[in-house]
Amino acid sequence: MHGVRRSRESREAREARRQREQEELNTYLSLQEDILSRKKDKDWSKDAFDLTTRMLNKNPEFYTVWNYRRLILLNNIFRNSSPHEKIDILANELVMTISALKVHPKVYWIWNHRRWCLENIPEGGDDDDMQGWRKTCWKRELYLVEQMLDADPRNFHAWDYRRYVLSSMPIQRPETAELAYTTKKIESDFSNFSAWHQRTKVLPRLWESGKLDKAQSLQQEFVLVQNAMWADPDDQSVWLYHRWLIGSGDDYDSLTREIKGIHELLEEQPDSKCMFSPILATLNLTNACVSGCMETLVHYKRLLIRSHTSRLGPEGTQILREECLGLLKQLEELDPLRRQRYRDLGALRRRHCQ
Repeated sequence: MHGVRRSRESREAREARRQREQEELNTYLSLQEDILSRKKDKDWSKDAFDLTTRMLNKNPEFYTVWNYRRLILLNNIFRNSSPHEKIDILANELVMTISALKVHPKVYWIWNHRRWCLENIPEGGDDDDMQGWRKTCWKRELYLVEQMLDADPRNFHAWDYRRYVLSSMPIQRPETAELAYTTKKIESDFSNFSAWHQRTKVLPRLWESGKLDKAQSLQQEFVLVQNAMWADPDDQSVWLYHRWLIGSGDDYDSLTREIKGIHELLEEQPDSKCMFSPILATLNLTNACVSGCMETLVHYKRLLIRSHTSRLGPEGTQILREECLGLLKQLEELDPLRRQRYRDLGALRRRHCQ
């Protein structure tokens, strides 16, 4: 910490710390050797299971130990347990992984073990419903992962796991409810890339099923993303979603309307980093906006040229080509680290004009 005087560690204290660390290392290595030896000997005992708990508390990234733990459950503990006891065992496993995820939220092996636990929930329930336990566990899992996303809305590991949970639930959640969930997350934070991405998965299914009118829905999506663009024009996730809505640019009216809207944004946001600024060029600032406003305009105008040349006419097509080259030239100055990329795009554009 700045302003805090660092106390010098005495030679005795340094030696004592070294000895403690060496003892911890020796203990860890001894535990590792014991576990791997038991695994090789196919030891499925409760003692071996408890050893895996100790190791995973120390090192949750040791995937071999997770695999061994599951083998012990399958080859011994589950075989000697009633369905009710199996549910309790799996519930304890889920509690254990939650504790681990609080400290290590990005360790894939912890997430994988949760998946395995849920996939091994036995049939049965307190009533006659044979899916009762599974319904309860999967519903609780969705609630839990959404609590995690409330704490960290942009945790892409949690978003990916949530998609898995939704696809695996015995009773599927309505797609309209999922769309509403992503809207809620986006409205609370326009920069939530995972929420925008989830919309690209949900909307096509709603369109294909006829639950949403595609034309009307697309217009509503454009309004949503335009609000985000105006609120934070430097946010790359917004521009990526906008490109997804435009697609291949077959809809001439939508494409020209959105190009006009981006031009208006640039005119109304003179301080936006999406505009060329000599100061920014001097600072060599490269940011998400480089692939935002100006590069998006180049992309959309090229779509117009590619798909609607007959409608534009020779003069309109030439004007758009020159505008694209001008924007690419500005991007070279704004984003010098990617200068060659913009030059290549400009050269490609010129070859197409010949």
